[in-house]
Amino acid sequence: MARRRALSIVMRRIASAAVLAAAMCVSAHAEEPAHFPVPATTIYPGDLIKDEMIIDRSFAPNLPGAAAFVGERPAVVGHIARRTLLPGQLIPINALEEQKIVARGSVVKVIVEDGALSIVTYGSSLQSGSPGAMIQLRNLDTGVTIRGVVQPDGSVRIQNG
Repeated sequence: MARRRALSIVMRRIASAAVLAAAMCVSAHAEEPAHFPVPATTIYPGDLIKDEMIIDRSFAPNLPGAAAFVGERPAVVGHIARRTLLPGQLIPINALEEQKIVARGSVVKVIVEDGALSIVTYGSSLQSGSPGAMIQLRNLDTGVTIRGVVQPDGSVRIQNG
C-alpha cells in the first residue's frame, strides 16, 4: 500500500513536470515575432512590385487576422498592386494581382484546336488577362465573339472549337 502511494506521488510529479515543460516550450515558441513583407515606399495601383520595393518587418506573434496578409516575399514580387500600399503596412492578399500579358483592345494570336486539327488566326481582346485566365475576344475575320484561355506566351487557346 505504501509502495502504491509512493509510486502515485512520483507519477504525479513526473506528469506535472511534463506539463510545465510543455507550457514553457509553447510560451517560448509563441513569443517569436512574425515576419511579413511590407512596402518600403508607397506603391500605387498598377505598379509592378520589384524586390527593392519590399522589406521584411517583425510583428507581434499573435497578430489577429494574419492569414489575410501576404506572408512571403515571393508572393509579392512580380505582381501588380491593385490598390495603394503604404510603407510599413501589411499587404492584404487581395491587394495583388498577376501581371496581365494580354491587354484589352490588343490584337492577339488565337489558336483553335480540335483533336488533330489546329487553326491559327488573330482576334481583338475584349478583356485583359493573365496566364490561365479565360477572356473574350472578337475574331477579326468574322466579328464573332469567342472565349479562350490566355497562354504564358501571350496567345489565346480555344479548345474544341
